[in-house]
Amino acid sequence: MRALAAEALAEIALSGHSLRDVADRALPRLPDARDRALLTALLNDGARWWPRFDAALDRLLDKPIRRNEPAIHALLVTGLVQLEVLELPGYAAVAATVEAVRELRRPRLAGLVNAVLRRWQRERDALSAELDAMPATRHAHPAWLAEAIARDWPAQAEGVLAAANTEPPLMLRANRRRTDRDDLAGRLRAAGQNAERHPWLADALVLPHSTDVTRLPGFDEGHFAVQDGAAQVPADLLDLAGGQRVLDACAAPGGKACHALERAKVDLLAVEFEDRRAPRIRQNLVRLGLEAEVVVGDAGDASAWWDGRFFDRVMIDAPCSATGVIRRRPDVRLHRRATDIDALVAQQARILAACWETLAPGGRLLYVTCSLLRRENEGVVGDFLARHPDASAVPVALPVGQPAAIGWQILPGDGDLDGMYYALLEKSRTSAV
Repeated sequence: MRALAAEALAEIALSGHSLRDVADRALPRLPDARDRALLTALLNDGARWWPRFDAALDRLLDKPIRRNEPAIHALLVTGLVQLEVLELPGYAAVAATVEAVRELRRPRLAGLVNAVLRRWQRERDALSAELDAMPATRHAHPAWLAEAIARDWPAQAEGVLAAANTEPPLMLRANRRRTDRDDLAGRLRAAGQNAERHPWLADALVLPHSTDVTRLPGFDEGHFAVQDGAAQVPADLLDLAGGQRVLDACAAPGGKACHALERAKVDLLAVEFEDRRAPRIRQNLVRLGLEAEVVVGDAGDASAWWDGRFFDRVMIDAPCSATGVIRRRPDVRLHRRATDIDALVAQQARILAACWETLAPGGRLLYVTCSLLRRENEGVVGDFLARHPDASAVPVALPVGQPAAIGWQILPGDGDLDGMYYALLEKSRTSAV
């Protein structure tokens, strides 16, 4: 199993593959539930702590091996994860990791792996102190991102970086079309789950740890969906009412669209750019007993999918750096680059401008990202407002988070939610149509 974990982690960290895709391929190869749980932990914590332990290996190895022996390099990272994060017994963790070298058909490197892990055990305190001295390795974030967070959120940066390395709770959204939240909570508790009502999100239930949600009561009946609380906020901010036409411009996997449909009988169009992701929207709609039109198209080119009828509400969950959801998607820290931000900002501005044209006078548009970076958030919205005199910002205030220059920002850990940004814009009623 550790050999499989090493090969999979090398794909994620060194070849740029998505953790979700790699895990989906690797997990079915393990029939034992305990092995699958350990593999999941090694992949998630291996990706999460890669920047720290990758740097540690530069200190522990005389010559780097990540290029010539990527699986062995990743195996060493999993060894350090077992010792430092999972806190497995030292002898057993080292022995099992050395044995995995042979499974990887690299027996000549078994001595090297053993020596490196033993050296870490001997020099752990000194090496940890050295790694802790730098924010990037202390919190296992790439240097560019640690610096960007410190620049944008200087007072909160240390807490944000630490929160990104904590296990998030499992949050469910009760489908009020099919169940009552309190009744669902009671059934979950009867099944042994410690489900608690969220203090201010009307549809949210909180479970302390991840679990196989498909085995929970009510899943097959569409009584709930998995959705972080920060992603449940848009349904409140949109002020939905029956009969409205609603556009979800960047819809996959469909969580926000489904929540809107659960809240009110609206006529909803879901637009998704990637053809491979659109079926997920349809699957969620069917399971939850909801109806919407789903089209594949570029939200930044409305001419390809808009029939000319205006929308009362528009929601844009814009493609972004995903820097606010690193605790749930630890591979983001491995794949995102500082050089990506310019292209993302241009794409966000293009989508916002195109979708604005589809909004009815007097209508409201909610711009959302799961980014912490001000350039993607109030930077994009501020530039848009400067170019569109028919647009004005509607004040947003939530029980957690902090005001941004425009809109509202939840940072990772605020209320134990993911990081997310919201800007609510209203179109003038005298706008030309």
